[in-house]
Formats: sequence, structure tokens, C-alpha cells
Amino acid sequence: MEPLAEISRYVQIHVITADTFGLARGQLENLPVRLVITPAEEQAETKLRFVQALSGQSAVAIRNGRNDRKMLVEAAPGIALIQREGGAAQTIANAHLVCTSILDALALLKNPKRLVASLRS
Repeated sequence: MEPLAEISRYVQIHVITADTFGLARGQLENLPVRLVITPAEEQAETKLRFVQALSGQSAVAIRNGRNDRKMLVEAAPGIALIQREGGAAQTIANAHLVCTSILDALALLKNPKRLVASLRS
């Protein structure tokens, strides 16, 4: 089963993006997600408020851009990605975890014991 389809059986998936390249709508068509495109101004604050509205302590955020840094702090957990385009240093510093692919991050959600192992103190 496709990772998003499998996870969407248990949780709501929201994609909140600045959509820099204007491709999000087409790329997410027919996927079980709710797309939210942020306005060009105050993107970090918009994303933070979005996570807060979802009750941050039960929202997982997975992102890589500098405008994602605030919402990763609020989410539980906030997962930063370092992919081909890189990952913003401030975002990585604000994350609870760092992954190198969205599929790896989604796999953590399917196996909560892996999250516990990585985040225990």
C-alpha cells in the first residue's frame, strides 16, 4: 500500500506549503491529503498557527524549509528533512528528529517504538 494511503487510515494528513514551484496541487492530486497553500508573507507564522490550531501536541510536522522552523518546535514531534535541496539549519536545529527522506519520516509514524527509541532521554 502507498505510504500516504496507509497512514491516512489513522490520521488526517495536511500539506501546508508555500508552493514555491507551483506544483503542489498537481503532485498531490488523488492523494489522501488536505492542501493548504500559504500566502507569500508571514509563512513561518502562518504555518505555526496552523499547527497550533491542530493542537500542536498531537500534530506531527515534517518539513525542510526555513519557513517551517517555528512549526517544528510546536509539533510533537517536529521532523526536519535534509533532501536534495537541503534543509535549513534553523529548521534542523528546531526539530525533534531529522530524516533524509519523507518515506523514512512516514515510516517512523508507522512504528511508534522507533520514535520512542530516538526521542527518549
